Amino acid sequence: MRIRLKYIIVVIVLISATSIIYGFSINEDNEDLSNKYIGFGTIGLFLIAMPLFLYKESKGKKMKDYMLTDENIRKMQDKNPEKTENQ
Repeated sequence: MRIRLKYIIVVIVLISATSIIYGFSINEDNEDLSNKYIGFGTIGLFLIAMPLFLYKESKGKKMKDYMLTDENIRKMQDKNPEKTENQ
């Protein structure tokens, strides 16, 4: 049973969002614990879920196509802009 990376990312995002929401809901009762929940939720989103998502989406793509190189700049300058119906 191979668990797909997409489902792992969704679970991490849901747990992180729940942690942040719970941290804001207990903010008045226990401020130190509240800050920990909000912090762990933020870490889960930006240091765990985001890199996993970027890895999953960029797998199999050529990074050279997305970099601003001299060759890509020339391609962009030579391309004629398309005119739409209202221009």
